[in-house]
Amino acid sequence: MCLLYFWFDLENILFLNVTKTKELIVNYRRKEKKRVSITIDGSTVESISNCIESTTSLDRLRRLKMFGMRSKTFRAFCRGTMTRGVTAWFGSCTSIKVVQRVMQKPQSISGCGLPSIQNLYNRQFITLDIDRCDLESKANNTEHHTDENGVDRLIVRRGRPFTIVLHLRQSFQPQPGKAPTLTVQTGPLPSSESGTRVTFTVSDAIDKSSWSATMSAKDEKTLSLTINSPADAPIGKYNLLMGQINAVSLAEFIMLFNPWCRRDAVYMENEEERNEYVLCQDGVIFRGTPPRFQELPWTFGQFEPGILDICLRILDENPKFIHDADQDCSARRNPVYVSRVLSAMINSYDDRGVLMGNWSGDYTGGVKPTFWTGSSDILRQWNDSECKPVRYGQCWVFAAVACAVSRALGIPCRVVTNYGSAHDTDSNLVIEYLFDENSEDIGDDSIWNFHVWIDSWMARPDLKEGFGGWQASDPTPQERSDGVFCCGPVPVSGIKEGELTLKYDAPFVYAEVNADVVTLVRLKNGNTVKISGDTTEVGHHISTKAVGKDERHDITNLYKYPEGSEEERKVFEKAQHHNKLLKTDEEEPGVHIKIKIAKSTMIGTDFDVLAIVRNNSPIPKTFLLMFYARVLHYNGRIGDTCGFTDVPELKVEPFQETSSPLRVEYSLYGPSITDERLIKLKVLLIESESRQFHKEVKTIVLDLPKIVINIVGLPKVNQKLTADITLPNPLPVPLHECAFSIKGIHLTDGQNIVHKIGTVAPKQFATTKLEFVPSSPGTNKLIVAFNSDKLGNISAYETIVIKD
Repeated sequence: MCLLYFWFDLENILFLNVTKTKELIVNYRRKEKKRVSITIDGSTVESISNCIESTTSLDRLRRLKMFGMRSKTFRAFCRGTMTRGVTAWFGSCTSIKVVQRVMQKPQSISGCGLPSIQNLYNRQFITLDIDRCDLESKANNTEHHTDENGVDRLIVRRGRPFTIVLHLRQSFQPQPGKAPTLTVQTGPLPSSESGTRVTFTVSDAIDKSSWSATMSAKDEKTLSLTINSPADAPIGKYNLLMGQINAVSLAEFIMLFNPWCRRDAVYMENEEERNEYVLCQDGVIFRGTPPRFQELPWTFGQFEPGILDICLRILDENPKFIHDADQDCSARRNPVYVSRVLSAMINSYDDRGVLMGNWSGDYTGGVKPTFWTGSSDILRQWNDSECKPVRYGQCWVFAAVACAVSRALGIPCRVVTNYGSAHDTDSNLVIEYLFDENSEDIGDDSIWNFHVWIDSWMARPDLKEGFGGWQASDPTPQERSDGVFCCGPVPVSGIKEGELTLKYDAPFVYAEVNADVVTLVRLKNGNTVKISGDTTEVGHHISTKAVGKDERHDITNLYKYPEGSEEERKVFEKAQHHNKLLKTDEEEPGVHIKIKIAKSTMIGTDFDVLAIVRNNSPIPKTFLLMFYARVLHYNGRIGDTCGFTDVPELKVEPFQETSSPLRVEYSLYGPSITDERLIKLKVLLIESESRQFHKEVKTIVLDLPKIVINIVGLPKVNQKLTADITLPNPLPVPLHECAFSIKGIHLTDGQNIVHKIGTVAPKQFATTKLEFVPSSPGTNKLIVAFNSDKLGNISAYETIVIKD
C-alpha cells in the first residue's frame, strides 16, 4: 500500500483520495482474527469486512447436507442462487475461471454437479454473433440536428431515440423471456453510482425517462436496434456495448444537450430562436458607443471540422475533471454546471484555459484582440498547442469563444453587449469616480465603455421557481468567484428583480448594469467634494443580435426596469443599497453643460468639438473652464491627452449660454489611438465665487472608412467566385503591412484566406481580389477584414446565396 501511495504522489504527481479508498476483506476463517487497519499519510482507510460471507454461506450448505437434503433439491437451490446472481458476477469479474472457482466448494459439499457460470449466462441472456454495426449516422444526425457536424460519425442529442442496424453472421431466432443486455458508459472511470455507466436490457417499448431500447428484425440476419437516452443524461463521448462478460463494443457516439426536447433543461420552444442560438454559425457583436454602434461580424464556426472534439477537450482539461473525473462527467448532465466550467475555462488565469487577456496595448508575442474575426481559429490554436493559452483576447473575444463552445454542446447562447458597464471593486453597488484638482483619476472603480458577456438558456431547478430562461455568464477574468476567475450563470430575471442572493455572482452582474455613480474631487487640503451623482450612466442600450436578422436588438428591459422608474428604484432598495444619490427635494442645478460633436469624425482628420455652458440663474456667473480630450480604452482606462484648452474667466450672463471650442488633431491622437478609436471628452467647470464644481463627459467613436465588396461569378456549389475588395486610406500618412482576409462558413472551407498587399499611400485605395469556392448550398456570410500598422479592426460582410 505504501508503494502504491508513493507511486501516486511522487512518481506521477497524482492525489490518492483516501476517503474513497476502501480495504476489502474476504474472510474465509471460522473465527474472526484481530487485525491492524491500514493508514495512508496519517489517515485510516475504511475497512469493508465480510463482503463475501463465505464461511457463513458454506456452513449453511453443510447444515443443509447434514439434514439430508436430496441432491436434486440441493442442486435446484444452488442453481437458483447462481441464476439470480449471474448478472452481477459476470459483469464485475475480469476472469470467468475466478467466478467458477467460487462454485467448486459448494459442489464438493453437495456431492452433485452444478452448471458452469458460462452456461447459466448463455441460457439467461441472448448473445448475438455480430458481423458489423451500421450507425446510420446520416439519418440519425439529421434527425438530431447534428448533421452540420458531418455524417461520418454518430452525434446525438439526449432525450431522443436513435436507431442503429446490426448485421449478424447467423440468423437470429427470438427466444421468449430472453433479451440482449446493453451498457452505455462515458468518461475514463465510469460507474453505476454516478450514472456514467448504465446497463439495461432490450424491452418491448421505449421508456423516455431512462436508458431503454427496443429491437426488431429487418430480416433473418439484420436487426434494427432503437436506443433512447434520458433527457438528463450526461453529455460527452459514449461507448455502447452489448453483453456483460466479453462485451462487444457496438458503437462510440457523442451525446449533446437537446433544446428540441421538452424534458431537457435547455429546451427552447421557439424554432426561430433555436435556429439562431444553437444552429447559426455566424453573427454580429456590437461595440463602439451609442448611438454609433459598431457592428463586428463574427464567425462562431461551432460545426466546423474538429471543433466539437475541441469543445469536449475543454471540459476534460478543467481542474474538476482532473481532481475527480467520474464526478465531473456525471455533473455534465447539468447545463448550469457546464456553463460555469466554461466561464472559468475560456480564460486561462487559473487553469489550462483557452485565452489569455491583455488590456495593456502591448501585444508582443501574440495577436491583437481586434485581429480575431472567428472563434474556430482560436480554439484550433489552443488545441494544436496542447492547451497553451492563445494570446490575446478581450471581452468580446472571450464571449464569442464561450458562445461558440456553448452552441457546439447544445446550450442555446447569445453574445450580449452592455454599454456603460460598471466594474464595482468594493461591492457597494456604487461606482465612485475620484479625481484630484487636476482632473486626474485616482479611484479604483471604473465604467467600461462597453462590456461583452453571454446569455445561455436553461432551467434553474436549483433556484426557486421563476428564474429559468436566460442566464448571464461572463468568461472575461475580472473578479474571483469561489476562488476562480469565473462569473455566473445568474438568472437575468433575478438581476432585474434585484435578487442578489441567487447563484451565481448576482451582486457583481447587478452592479454591471445598475450601479449608481458619484463623482468626487479630492482637494489639496484632503477634503472630498461631491461634484455630481447619476443613476442612469450605468447599464444602457444592452444589445444582442436580433433573431434571424443582422440588426441590433435592445434587451435592456430584460435586465432592468426603465431608469428612474418607480420599479427601478424599488428594486434598488430591494438590493439593500443605501447610497441613493437622488433626493426628491433637490432643485435643478442652475448651470448646464453640453458637448457638441462635429458631423464628421473620420479617423485621420482634424475636427472641432464644442463645450456649451448655459447659465440658468438670474445672476451672472464666471467660471474656470477646462476642456480635455483623451484617448480611451474600451474598459475605461484613460490614455494620452490629445487635446486641451482652458478659459480662466468664462463669463455667462443670466439665462444665456456661451461656447468654447476644442480642436482635436490627428497629429495628437493618431500615435496613441486604440483599435476601438475611442476619445473621451470632459468639461470641468469651477464657479469663481462659490467654488462649486460642474462636470460633463462624453465618449465619441471615430468613424472608419467602409470596405466595398463586389462578388464576381455565378454563386453555385464548387464554382469559383472572386471577391473584389476596396478600402480607402483616410489617414494623412501611409499604411504599412496592409492585409485583407476573408472567411465564411461553407465558402472558404473553414480557412482564413489572407492576402498581404504591402503599403497604401495617403488618401489612396487598398484593393485586392480573393478567390474562393463554395462547398454547400444555402445562405452564408463572407466576412472581410482589413488590418495594417496604423489602421485596423475594420470588417464588413456580404451575404451570398449559394445554389446547387
